[in-house]
Amino acid sequence: MYKQIDANKRKSILLIGIFIILIGFLGWIFGELTDLGYGGLIIAIIIAVIMSLFGYYSGDKVALWTAGAEAISKEQNPYLYRMVENLCITAGLPKPNIYLINDPAINAFATGRDPDHASIAVTTGAIEKLENEELEGVLAHELSHIKNYDIRLMTLVIICVGIVALLSNWFFRINFFGGRRNSRAGGQIQVVFMIIGLVLLIFAPLIAQLIKFTVSRKREFLADASGSLLTRYPEGLAKALEKIEAANQQPMMRVNNATAHLYISNPFGSRTLKGLARLFSTHPPIKERIKALRSMA
Repeated sequence: MYKQIDANKRKSILLIGIFIILIGFLGWIFGELTDLGYGGLIIAIIIAVIMSLFGYYSGDKVALWTAGAEAISKEQNPYLYRMVENLCITAGLPKPNIYLINDPAINAFATGRDPDHASIAVTTGAIEKLENEELEGVLAHELSHIKNYDIRLMTLVIICVGIVALLSNWFFRINFFGGRRNSRAGGQIQVVFMIIGLVLLIFAPLIAQLIKFTVSRKREFLADASGSLLTRYPEGLAKALEKIEAANQQPMMRVNNATAHLYISNPFGSRTLKGLARLFSTHPPIKERIKALRSMA
């Protein structure tokens, strides 16, 4: 587990490095097509820095607001509050802020930049429909995301993918509707830039999904394993996942593509995951997760 935590921190640095290069490339292309020269690169970097800082320090608040989550106190829900407290003591974690999502679906997610600035949100459906050991397994899974620094890694993924998608879209639109028509590098070079911009625009959503696949699916299996290590009862989470698969047929009331990968189960519901949609899901199949958990028992 400690190796995985160190790996997450290294991946965070590598991820930022890759996206800085890509953002710089987009900025340079933008400058070449609009007579800004290196000004395009500077503009791209400024936008990237502002969005990164906002996302890093406030991305969790945006995710919670998007989900319609409301903070609760110990007096409002002592059952949930004490369960989180006990698991945090066992895991050696500071207690995260606890939020409740008014939704009949069984789901939960963790967010934040590190264990000292983390939040965990749980649906009312999870509290009402899960037995004590099952809810404990779900909470242990989410706390494992916090302990393993998955929350930081996934926050950075959202920020970086968003920046690339925004800049590629901006670049493409300006080039068509307001950009310079006679590039100083010549008409042929401008055509090349146009093709690059078009490719970036078309494939930005696909690139975003591929990055989420690489990170999110593996993180779910790891959180299942480390959560079971925390509770010493893999069957609790396995039973919770069975109930989730049976109950979560329809999308949650407030769901967003940008934050879907944060949840323990795909918030769009199992009925929507057919054909290519299942292939492009950010979550591994629940049956595979259950099988892996029961092989640990």
